[in-house]
Amino acid sequence: MSGTAIRPFRVDIPQTALDDLADRLRRTNLPGELPGAGDAYGMTTDRVRDLATYWLEKFDWRAVETRLNAHPQFVTEIDGEDIHFLHVRSSRPDATPLVLTHGWPGTVVEYLDVITPLTEPTDPAGPAFHLVIPSLPGFGFSGPTRSAGWNRYRTARAWAELMSRLGYDRYGAVGNDGGSLISPELGRVDAEHVLGVHVTQLFSFPSGDPAEFQGLSGADQTALKHLQWFYEHKFSFNQVHSQQPQTLAFALADSPVGLLAWNAQLFDESLDADFVLANVAIYWLTGTAASAMRFYWEDAHATEQPTGPTTAPTALAMFPGDFQSIRRFAERDHANIVRWTAYETDVEGRGDVGGHYAAHEATAVLVGDIRQFFAPLR
Repeated sequence: MSGTAIRPFRVDIPQTALDDLADRLRRTNLPGELPGAGDAYGMTTDRVRDLATYWLEKFDWRAVETRLNAHPQFVTEIDGEDIHFLHVRSSRPDATPLVLTHGWPGTVVEYLDVITPLTEPTDPAGPAFHLVIPSLPGFGFSGPTRSAGWNRYRTARAWAELMSRLGYDRYGAVGNDGGSLISPELGRVDAEHVLGVHVTQLFSFPSGDPAEFQGLSGADQTALKHLQWFYEHKFSFNQVHSQQPQTLAFALADSPVGLLAWNAQLFDESLDADFVLANVAIYWLTGTAASAMRFYWEDAHATEQPTGPTTAPTALAMFPGDFQSIRRFAERDHANIVRWTAYETDVEGRGDVGGHYAAHEATAVLVGDIRQFFAPLR
């Protein structure tokens, strides 16, 4: 079989692995905690215990498998690594191909809710899409990486090869979290074929020039304060992943509750336990805690740094409670931002549209934004 072969894939975790997981969960040794400290020192014992108990007693992994296996899945080797992906084609002959990219600590589960509304819209006049949803190299069902250097740039080149291998000459790129880093680079490296880039964050930061801060709006000032708060209180994961991921990996590879506590710190408490645990369980059951964290190290140590802004048509759909992008900084890095939407906590009476995991928390809103952006680009 050639190295470019696309092989069918099905999720089927051995029962022995699930039994071992349950045994480890039963033997969890929880750390001590100062009374009344709340979350000042990090994840609380109460939250981790509640999630771990749910994982052991109520969470249904086989239901997650069934949901994943309801969609066509494949594996192919690109640049020496196995890449797992869902490939769900629309029945519509006019459908536009999209590649949807998750980040950490997400997985392909992040995008399961958008598959049906994007591939088979109820409105026959609305745009439809063929979806390619890969597991990042070293994440989930792609398995642990076997080589170094898998940063956003190498991943973008791999996605360009994947879409070419699937026969897609023109396609769009959608991303969240790490996918919001990779998708703009995909638009850069495969500009001839990428119709546009739709992301939920544009990670552009102050350059250090004091003039950049002059005349910022009140909303932008608030966004800066939120960014500073996140850096001071929630940024430890990025520092550790970027500097010593392998040291932490020993704990996460040996303890499912250790992995749960570390990964769940980036899942808001408003998220349902089944969604959180489906993502965490994939890292545990595929042994990819270490290789996934290395993405940050590779990105921080990347020697290639493209010069100049991206030029693909770019859209931002920004949700409350998430990273708040600042357009002045974003336009320095992305020269063709054609759509910028900052959603509030209530959208057209739909209620709270959620935060970082919009594809799960605010499915209809995100789907609508993707449709509106790509409709004129097809």
